[in-house]
Amino acid sequence: MTLPLVLPITLGAVAAAALINIWLSIRCGQVRTAEKVSVGDGGNDKLIRRMRAHANFNENTPIVLVLIAALELANPGSPALAVVAGVYLAGRVMHGLGMDGGSFAIGRMIGTLITLLTLLGLAIWAIMSAMA
Repeated sequence: MTLPLVLPITLGAVAAAALINIWLSIRCGQVRTAEKVSVGDGGNDKLIRRMRAHANFNENTPIVLVLIAALELANPGSPALAVVAGVYLAGRVMHGLGMDGGSFAIGRMIGTLITLLTLLGLAIWAIMSAMA
């Protein structure tokens, strides 16, 4: 088997993840500016929520991206892997928006479920690929 020189699914997922990370960072900065909080969270609930959304993204996304890359190497050109990557990233956006509370608070739960199911599914897929 010849390994691909380019991992298009992984590259797309990493690029999208970078953009989501920037977006989550900007959302924190907007609250910092509006509430005049330079360091830490200042006890501001909205800033705490946005900081946690950003941190949660950075806690989960690296392992998902590693799993996507490893699985793409093991299964080049997998349409299912591309779908999983897209669903995961959409879930992270829903989580980020849902962390604000309000009318889309359910986005937090949906994003969390998508994240956990993605991690579980990718882990099982990786184990099965390793055993094949």
